[in-house]
Amino acid sequence: MDNTQVAVVGGGVSGLNVARLLTAGGVSFELFEARDRLGGRVLTVDGSGAVSEDGYDLGPSWFWPRLQPGIGGLVEELGIASFPQSSDGDVIFERMSREPAQRYAGIRQEPETMRFVGGSAALVAGLAGKVPHDRVRLSSTVMGLQLGGGGVRLTYRDGSGSERSVNAEYVVAALPPRLLEATIGLAPAVPPQNALLWRGTPTWMAAQAKFFALYDSPFWLGAALSGTAQSMVGPMLEMHDATTQSGGAALFGFVGVGPVERQSMGEQALTDACLAQFARIFGPEAQTPTATILKDWATDPLTATTDDTTSSGHPSSAPSWVNGPWADRLVLAGSEASPHEAGYLAGAIEASALAATDIRRRLDR
Repeated sequence: MDNTQVAVVGGGVSGLNVARLLTAGGVSFELFEARDRLGGRVLTVDGSGAVSEDGYDLGPSWFWPRLQPGIGGLVEELGIASFPQSSDGDVIFERMSREPAQRYAGIRQEPETMRFVGGSAALVAGLAGKVPHDRVRLSSTVMGLQLGGGGVRLTYRDGSGSERSVNAEYVVAALPPRLLEATIGLAPAVPPQNALLWRGTPTWMAAQAKFFALYDSPFWLGAALSGTAQSMVGPMLEMHDATTQSGGAALFGFVGVGPVERQSMGEQALTDACLAQFARIFGPEAQTPTATILKDWATDPLTATTDDTTSSGHPSSAPSWVNGPWADRLVLAGSEASPHEAGYLAGAIEASALAATDIRRRLDR
């Protein structure tokens, strides 16, 4: 059985930033990620839907460095290039299905919304580049945590299906609290108030779906449209220009249809409805994209639980995430645990930085 000072559960932005900071502090760790890739809810793909280093962000894509200096400073430190979200041109508002959409002059965004050159995968790659690869275990699903012997025994299933264990002094859970409660057994169990808190905390992105339509060119710009639209008609409630810095023209929208109804509709019917809406708003050219991509996070078992189909929303901070016997050994570090930026990329950076500082303080003590 292996031994380490810290076990980090989750290889998304939070887990990678914890690992980066522990590496810089000379702390030994093992990072466990159930997926066969790093990034978690950060997922950048090409036009075919394959994971890419330059493409379209099916998860988070924006950050606001002036409002969120933590992530702004990290992006600068890692040398990651960024560019502003396209906002030049008019915006469209659909109020009712029985009246035409209304066009309004666009307003300059303040503070400026920024995107990563290459997509949010650039942030994942920048963080991963600061972490020793031999301490990262992909396709490794953590199944249980057990207190005892002055530490924690972590049990996981590796990519071959074999069950293995690691002893750690501390565990950082860099995954959503709701997913932690639903998928990882803790012995002894956490106090009931913790279990209820974890299960009741909505997981960022888990109930969301994003639809992308890719085109040969950003034709809406020729019509002096920004690509931004809002709708009370649906199926998409909010739409934006998703054109990449390298020139891959695209529109995307947040689907307003709930998870259960999306599954009932089916992917083809939802795709047809989204394209029809793009055509209503941006003109007939929007009806014939070169490709479409639909990502329904509610169907991703490594993001969502059954609770996310009925209980969604934006997570909020809590005064204490872990009490009882686990308080000395377990620290939560997902974006949902951020005290100020829960549910944002900046929240993942804030929560993970706080967790790494906490762990180093405990080790020093």
